[in-house]
Order: sequence, then C-alpha cells, then structure tokens
Amino acid sequence: EFYGEYRSGKTQLCHTLAVSCQLSSEQGGGEGKCMWIDTEGTFRPERISKIAEKMNLSADDVLNNISYARAYNSFHQQSLLSQAASLMSEERYAILIVDSATALFRTDYTGRAELAQRQVAIGRFMRSLEQIAVEFGVAVVISNQVVAQMDSGSNLFGGTSLKPIGGNTIAHASTTRLSLRLGPGTSRICKVIDSPCLPQSEASFAITTGGICNADNESF
Repeated sequence: EFYGEYRSGKTQLCHTLAVSCQLSSEQGGGEGKCMWIDTEGTFRPERISKIAEKMNLSADDVLNNISYARAYNSFHQQSLLSQAASLMSEERYAILIVDSATALFRTDYTGRAELAQRQVAIGRFMRSLEQIAVEFGVAVVISNQVVAQMDSGSNLFGGTSLKPIGGNTIAHASTTRLSLRLGPGTSRICKVIDSPCLPQSEASFAITTGGICNADNESF
C-alpha cells in the first residue's frame, strides 16, 4: 500500500511498476503482465511509453501487456476483481495495481451514518485482493488517499496530521505500508510504516520522464 497526499508520487510509482514488472527476473522484474484497475482516471499510456523506452523495452509490447479497466463506482470496482481472476487463470500476470483503492468508497459511502457500511465494503474488497494474490501468485499494489485528522493532538501546536483512508480495515490487510510525502526541491520521501521484512526507514526518490529514480540521479 502506498498512501500520501496529492502529488506525493503514488500514481507515478504505479506507472513505473507497471513497466518494471515485465522485466526478466535477472533484471529484477516479474516476467509477467500487469493488470490495472483505475478509479480516478489517472492512467496515462504516454507515461508508460516513456518509462518503457528508458528501460529499453518496446513501448507497444509493454502497453499490450497491460490489462486496463476503469471502475466507476465501488460495486463496479469489486466486480472487476472477478474478471481479473478469469484473465489471470489464462495468462501469467506479475502485478495487480489498484489506483486508488479507496476513492470510490469515499464517494459512495458518505457521512458517519454510512461509515460502518463503507468499512465492510472495503474489507470485502481487500479480502478479494488477498485471495487473488494467494491463488495466482501476483503482487498486489494499491494506492490510498489520506485525510486530515482534525482531532489530533498535534494540531493543537500547529502541526498537520494526515491519516490514510480505511482505518484498521486496510491497515490489517496490507502486508507492507509505505507513506509518501513531498521532499525538498523536486524529491519525494518514502517511509516504511509497516512491513514484516523491512525496518522502519526512509528513502528519497525523484520522478523523471523515465519513471521513478534515486533522488540524486534525476537525469535518468
């Protein structure tokens, strides 16, 4: 799970993963196709082409290896997972990307009166993702939005507290949680919040025409 505010790099990371997953295992890739469920209309084929060129891959081949679907409401988003499973039973997929996982749930379930229903629906969706990951051996990557926590004690002293949407429902379902934020200059900072195999730490990265790279190598 990647979460962060607007312009923190969530969708750009997803674009880079959609290409790098098609690399060979010797190159650090997954040797498989990518499936992308888009809930906000953020997928950009032209970005994929540029990233593919930087990785010395055919842009047309890379785009042909991405199965794309746009979800228009949370019920549609859930139903797309059944179609995804059907495709994965026929071909080798390395990654399933959902960008973002929570946007449609936020608009379909509004107010505190529908909060419990929203959490149940999100839990059902996350459980389906976990089943797909286990059954087909694919990596599942979701991006998540954040919301300002107005009742946080840090705000009493002028601080800003942002928390990811979905609460404990997504927190418990996500194996690895990464927080993204804007860094100095054009850099972004990725922080490991929770992971079974990584310590809590931070790393800087930059967004270039060729995708994600180290912050000190922006010419990539």
